[in-house]
Amino acid sequence: MSFVPLSELRTSSADSSPPSAIRSSQRLPSWFKVEAKTGPDYLDIKQTMDRLKLHTICEEARCPNRWECWNARTATFLILGDICTRRCHYCSVVTGRPPAIDHAEPRRVAEAVQVLGLRHAVITSVNRDELEDGGAAIFAETIRQTRQLSPACTIEVLIPDFEGNETALAMVCAEMPEILNHNIETVRRLFPAIRPQGKYQRSIELLGKAKQWGMRTKSGLILGMGETMDEARAVMRDLRSVGCDIMTIGQYLQPTRQHLPVARFYDPSEFAMLKEEGMALGFTHVESGPLVRSSYHAEQQVAL
Repeated sequence: MSFVPLSELRTSSADSSPPSAIRSSQRLPSWFKVEAKTGPDYLDIKQTMDRLKLHTICEEARCPNRWECWNARTATFLILGDICTRRCHYCSVVTGRPPAIDHAEPRRVAEAVQVLGLRHAVITSVNRDELEDGGAAIFAETIRQTRQLSPACTIEVLIPDFEGNETALAMVCAEMPEILNHNIETVRRLFPAIRPQGKYQRSIELLGKAKQWGMRTKSGLILGMGETMDEARAVMRDLRSVGCDIMTIGQYLQPTRQHLPVARFYDPSEFAMLKEEGMALGFTHVESGPLVRSSYHAEQQVAL
């Protein structure tokens, strides 16, 4: 196996979209290494997504784990198009006016899950604040269609906040996905600057409401955007206060020079410490490490 630092990585002709940190001018720590390898499973996912005209957050967010995950036949579907109505200062997904809803998209996602033989499917979306339900109906239909074609496949949804619309949240929860994920992303103090169209407390309350409705809940935190360790710990406590079951913690990498610079690179030992502290708080699982992203090892978490 060939492992290379992200800062030295060059993409192959089969995949021209760069991982998260390549365009950053900052020097990366030595522990940021990925295996840049496109095997048959990777190519199968790539070709299936292209053929069915589907998007993945793996590509749109330039995830550094794409090679590992796709070679393990796991990918995160991005529904409701690839243009987001919000502009979060850490995210590389394009902001603008989204196209009309593609009502055939849920079936194509279901077909991809079936063709690829996935045991666990992760489905996320851009924010669609111009829609009355924020896209919840398409989430629900995607779950239904996937279950129809692949009844043995477990499903995780990574949803937006739906601007606090409980009816929209209820629409998704009614389909009983095995895991309902909503990422908090950053600490309370930084939320207004980094996620100006979101609200920290609204996200916490959404997770609490989903838990009340019987969901197994999950959330993710990105470190390195200017927070302190004590603020990160406060996020963990806030998540546990509403019964959040699973947490992911990863290192922020600047997608382009136009995005928020990295304030600090955390050492792997600090991620390990936060994992230990999170487990002590009562999370059933904490996935914590520099390269961890929200869907990293998601197929393993559903069985915990």
